[in-house]
Amino acid sequence: MSTDLTHLDVTALQAALADGSASAVEVTQAHLDAIAAADGGLNSYLHVDALTALATAADVDRRRAAGEELGRLAGVPVALKDVVVTQGVPTTSGSRILEGWLPPYDATVAARLKAAGTVLLGKTNMDEFAMGSSTENSAYGPTRNPWDHDRIPGGSSGGSSAAVAGFLAPWSIGTDTGGSIRQPAAVTGLVGHKPTYGSVSRYGLIAFSSSLDQAGPMARTVADAALMHEVIGGHDPRDSTSIDAPAAPFVEAARQGATGDLSGVTVGVVRELGGEGHAEGYEPGVLAAFQAGVDQLRALGAEVREVSCTSFDLALAAYYLIAPSEASSNLSRFDGVRYGLRVGDDGSRDLDEVMAMTRAQGFGAEVKRRIILGTYALSSGYYEAYYGQAQKVRTLIGRDFAAAFADVDVLVSPTSPIVAFPIGQRVGDPLSMYAADLCTLPASLAGLPAISVPCGLSEGLPVGLQVMAPALADDRCYRVAAALEAAQDAARGGTFLGQLAARA
Repeated sequence: MSTDLTHLDVTALQAALADGSASAVEVTQAHLDAIAAADGGLNSYLHVDALTALATAADVDRRRAAGEELGRLAGVPVALKDVVVTQGVPTTSGSRILEGWLPPYDATVAARLKAAGTVLLGKTNMDEFAMGSSTENSAYGPTRNPWDHDRIPGGSSGGSSAAVAGFLAPWSIGTDTGGSIRQPAAVTGLVGHKPTYGSVSRYGLIAFSSSLDQAGPMARTVADAALMHEVIGGHDPRDSTSIDAPAAPFVEAARQGATGDLSGVTVGVVRELGGEGHAEGYEPGVLAAFQAGVDQLRALGAEVREVSCTSFDLALAAYYLIAPSEASSNLSRFDGVRYGLRVGDDGSRDLDEVMAMTRAQGFGAEVKRRIILGTYALSSGYYEAYYGQAQKVRTLIGRDFAAAFADVDVLVSPTSPIVAFPIGQRVGDPLSMYAADLCTLPASLAGLPAISVPCGLSEGLPVGLQVMAPALADDRCYRVAAALEAAQDAARGGTFLGQLAARA
């Protein structure tokens, strides 16, 4: 097959595998070759096992040739963020404290992808324990943006975004606690969807903030993201927060949107997310690209109106009390006793000393900062003043969403107030780093679905438009995002990432 297999989206790869124009081994080898050639400059992967990937692909080809019934995604390569526990595969969550750990089981997300027949290329780099917006907090070095290697690929799923945007994987799993799928998707020109909380199992995800964490797809097209979502979603009795409800037909919603007709859809533009009087911290080029995207939605037949959600201004402060508080509890399990790194265990120290030394060396600076913040917020005398108040703000945000969705079908905003910034620019300024999540935090706190879809460039770098919907209405996100994607592709005469491929 003369076409570069690494530049095909998943729908095209499925067609090539089905008609025999490419084998699973050929597709896998093409991606492994691309990783070997380019990932030295990106650092998107933490672990790649070429032999196992090729063996899995060869088994798919053998079974296909024998006429066996195959999984829905048989032979399609995939990359997993290194927070997804994978049996027998090193899983570190970007931290030294888990270096070398080989899990004895699969996360539900990994198990469902395996059952569908995917080929695991490897585990992708990330901010340590998913704490960050730039992938500079990884214990294994920063990942670089394929659009500009001197800039960040977003975070915490920056390894996943760089691998897909850099054509080193056709799609990937990311996780989103406060924006860690959507923000990296936005700054690398991808589609990234945070599902409704509880609609994709958290079983086997290394926990950061249990009331917020969600796994979801990062892909080059809305249709591909919808397909992955259908495969990984659905009820899981091993996750106590899993919703026991049938999933909506996401692929069909994307197909419907791709026809370009949004007649009857009402879109609300959130004033507090970059609107008049709320544009401080938003780059003019980002707002211009976002407005152009809104104009395209209107041209496709959508009714557009402005919506005010006043509590959204408090989302950043509330999130950075709730998430660190939950992290301080979740990360207490990493003690140097049961698995992972162990420091100072030479027989001369007691258990408390070993635990303290292990955590001092195993956790990075950002993780320590959030543990300290969260522990303080939960401490006696401060719980109600900090954590309790933050939860009240969370309730107000949910009420603002409910009021807005009584009048509109979806809400839209920029995904990130800025484009990808230079590596190292914000490392010494945590508040500036946290501000990269201004637009994504409200949907996370409310547990609602939200998708980022490319809407143009600012200074030659990607800008994302975020579509938010009510709980379990993820199909609305896919429909609106697919309509915008189709309109943008038609206007530019090709796919968004085709611009990046043309520069390579």
